[in-house]
Amino acid sequence: MSADCLFCKIAAKKIPSKIVYEDDEVFAFEDIGPQAPTHILICPRKHLDSLNEAGSEDQAVLGKLQLVAAELARKRRWAIRLPFAFASSRRARVSLAPGLNSH
Repeated sequence: MSADCLFCKIAAKKIPSKIVYEDDEVFAFEDIGPQAPTHILICPRKHLDSLNEAGSEDQAVLGKLQLVAAELARKRRWAIRLPFAFASSRRARVSLAPGLNSH
């Protein structure tokens, strides 16, 4: 956990959020400032600033991010026509918060 990471604080329940999925490795919550009609962020509980920091030991949790995204989409009956999940980090222009997450 990183003391200054927004996602780590949400995972530790120090910042309120609407959690829509959680287990020991991954959690997902609704974005408070959605960039789409529905915008859910899916994060690993292990802090990673970006994919550059991920190693082979993170392979399973990175794959799980995608599987959780698919599960959430199925449960909500979202039609998936294009890739709907991508890895993001503060270094990417589309993300305003530090920490690895999937949308």
